[in-house]
Amino acid sequence: MMAMQRLELRQGQSLTMTPQLVQSIKLLQLSHAELAAYVEAELERNPLLQEGGTPADAPVPSLADFLRAKQKAEAAGPRIVPGLPPSRREAVPASSGQTAGPGHGELKPEMGDVLAQATSLSEHLEAQLDLATADPTLRMIGEHLIHNLDEAGYFTEDLDELAARLRVAPEEAEAALRLIQGFEPSGVGARNLAECLSIQLRERNRLDPAMEALLAHLHLVARQDFATLRKICGVDQEDLADMLAEIRRLEPKPGHAFTPTPIAVLVPDVLVRTAPDGSLNVELNPGTLPRILLNRTYYAEVAKMVRKDEDKSFLSDCLQTASWLTRSLDQRAKTILKVAAEIVRQQEEFFRQGVAALRPMTLRSVAEAIGMHESTISRVAANKAIGTERGTHPMKFFFSAGTGEGEHSAKAVRHRIRQLIEAESPTGVLSDEAIAQKLKADGIQVARRTVAKYREALRIPSSADRRRRHRLKA
Repeated sequence: MMAMQRLELRQGQSLTMTPQLVQSIKLLQLSHAELAAYVEAELERNPLLQEGGTPADAPVPSLADFLRAKQKAEAAGPRIVPGLPPSRREAVPASSGQTAGPGHGELKPEMGDVLAQATSLSEHLEAQLDLATADPTLRMIGEHLIHNLDEAGYFTEDLDELAARLRVAPEEAEAALRLIQGFEPSGVGARNLAECLSIQLRERNRLDPAMEALLAHLHLVARQDFATLRKICGVDQEDLADMLAEIRRLEPKPGHAFTPTPIAVLVPDVLVRTAPDGSLNVELNPGTLPRILLNRTYYAEVAKMVRKDEDKSFLSDCLQTASWLTRSLDQRAKTILKVAAEIVRQQEEFFRQGVAALRPMTLRSVAEAIGMHESTISRVAANKAIGTERGTHPMKFFFSAGTGEGEHSAKAVRHRIRQLIEAESPTGVLSDEAIAQKLKADGIQVARRTVAKYREALRIPSSADRRRRHRLKA
């Protein structure tokens, strides 16, 4: 007997990301400088776009101008979605679900790769992350870690705080960091100089107990206390000299081998000012907003004159791209303003009192308050800054997990610890336990081990080292 085939009808839901939606998401996470570069390139390629400040009586370009613009755009080649590492970049069609017209033998992407073409450290690491693991959690944590590395390739944030912000277990965050520390360049992802050097020595199979002891006492190397080092490491003078020479051959700043990020003044995307009635006004910085318009008059004039199918197709693509870009920029501005307003609402005391009043705030709390997804809040916070009367701060600065022992922001507690240590006298150096007691008197409940962790994150020496420094100065 022939087996009967059974047909089943199943109903389900799935999210389809259109090319335009993918591009809008990428626009959202660009910094104002990257966005300005992209818009500038689009103004060069798309004859239907014009700057917002263009006079109303400016002459309308001719058909010849349009054809020259078409030749220039074709000569520039295909454009690529910015914001992705090289291994994950892909061309995006100009329109979704439409049949390519004449002259469209290949898909034409909309968004140009107008950022720096040299491979950056983050691009290099993300390409390795794609190949290193297929675990979605590890990849998500890894991407956040990579984008929090400084120019030298170090991870200087608090790993537990990042884990709390991402709502993952500290062990998962540690595993992701260990994964990245296995990438090239060797030493990347280290939390301090000793860890950076130990990673490189371990890869060379040179991390023996004597070398581990030396790396644990790099402060003695800085003081050139070689007698103590020989005793701690259990080596003679010749061996110690060889160990120091080997360390000098290592790379203390592995990230510097890649394209450096230009040092620039932090320009705020959002401005927060106190109104005469005491309320806080939140507005976008007009200096960081690209102003472009779709020249419909030009489109109408050229549409009457073009005859070739390929010219008509190019004109249609230009209209679609220009319409999408103007709408996306408007939506981007509204989203940034909405997120910034909620940040100001939740951190109002900071704007009135300073860092000491910073409250715990997560991506999730902001997302739930304004009805957006956490990933959207994360993209808005990336590469953005808020200008206040207390200085300009990266938007990520305002997101901080609690101490775990109270309702105080970890950043606020670290700030208070720094204040206490800066105010101590040479004869009244505070131990971690004494600092914990002073914080308790201020209503901040933290354990001694938490104080030690935050002090080390601030790169402040222990009380014993501080006493020694005061004696040397005296």
